[in-house]
Amino acid sequence: MSHIIDAKGKACPTPVILAKGAISQDMAQFTVLVDNTTAVENLKRLAGNQGFASAVREEDGAYAVDFSRGEDCPACEAVINSPIAPPGAGWAVFAGRDTIGEGDRELGTNLMRMFFYTLAQGEDKPAAILFMNGGVKLPTQDQQVAEHLKALTEAGVEVLVCGTCLNFYHLADQLQVGTVSNMYDIVSRMQQADKVISL
Repeated sequence: MSHIIDAKGKACPTPVILAKGAISQDMAQFTVLVDNTTAVENLKRLAGNQGFASAVREEDGAYAVDFSRGEDCPACEAVINSPIAPPGAGWAVFAGRDTIGEGDRELGTNLMRMFFYTLAQGEDKPAAILFMNGGVKLPTQDQQVAEHLKALTEAGVEVLVCGTCLNFYHLADQLQVGTVSNMYDIVSRMQQADKVISL
């Protein structure tokens, strides 16, 4: 019988951390129970990144995410054998609010738009752009910034947006660009970067 991890009602990134703990204990099969779709997506992404196949079942208003790894999973083997980016791979941008600097809000909004425009047009692009707290309003509500972010993702930049923050601001259904993510992934990208620029 598969090991069961009950993460229902637990806030981000606890379900991912609990699943990571099971993986670190060399469990080949286990199931994580959660109660929201953001956690489901985060767990599916973790499974793929760690060389596991995943399947999702809905049960009594909750979700069961099954993790499995075995010889009959060629896709899993491809992930396991693929090179992992070492610490110090590129640089990252952290946006924890939707304006730059203190003072006039209109000026701060325009500066933020100019920053992402300049970033999209430049040669030296970050490996990742990370949005938390009020920063999640940029890839959801600011059309100009969203367009610049789309250009950056097309150039290979990873855009991660805090799912807990999206839910707090009731913006989960307005995300225009980027991947709904969690604290675990965002902290990991910061740790991997040569430097992190905070806006």
